[in-house]
Amino acid sequence: MDTDYLTEKVIGCAIEVHRQLGPGLLESSYEQCLMFELAQAGINAQAQIALPIAYKGMMIEAGYRVDILIPGRLVLELKSVDKLMPIHTAQMLTYLKLSGVRKGLLINFNVNKLTNGLKRIVL
Repeated sequence: MDTDYLTEKVIGCAIEVHRQLGPGLLESSYEQCLMFELAQAGINAQAQIALPIAYKGMMIEAGYRVDILIPGRLVLELKSVDKLMPIHTAQMLTYLKLSGVRKGLLINFNVNKLTNGLKRIVL
């Protein structure tokens, strides 16, 4: 499955979650429901994956966690905020660098139409 097709499938799953739940819930609620939808779609994803920092030959656990990782393919960072801010993009860029994955999706569920809360990021 190429990454663009995978991204479209993930967006479809996120839209289904948003259609069912609407805006206004906690990120953790959206995460659990999106994990269910991804599994139903046959997409192998992992939630809350720790990302250590490589520093002078050591791996240091610094508390970074990816909301959802599709190993080697895509990082998903979920939000439930008034609007996406530059700090959210910076956070995603950090996660992409630490994970070695080149593509990510910022998904803000706190919008009336989910397509208005999506941002694709490529490292």
